Amino acid sequence: MPLKMQGLSKPKAFLYGVLSGIVEPISAGLTVALIGIVVPLLPYLLSFAAGAMIYVIIEELVPQMHTGQKSNLGVISVTIGFAIMMILDIALG
Repeated sequence: MPLKMQGLSKPKAFLYGVLSGIVEPISAGLTVALIGIVVPLLPYLLSFAAGAMIYVIIEELVPQMHTGQKSNLGVISVTIGFAIMMILDIALG
């Protein structure tokens, strides 16, 4: 839709949309083919993905929490959520 709104024709916008998503099945096939190598690396790859998600949260969401009249509520909510996450991590192993 954004490509169509920028003036591209429907077929060309559809083609670019399909091409932008084609990397997912290719990567899945590559992962299945290399499963013996990927399984031992899985904890490290998942840790990298988790770190990327935490970075996005800190970079984007935390500054937005400090705006407005109830800015402390967002910070307190994140702190409580993090504490619950750590408790569950320890309790469930």
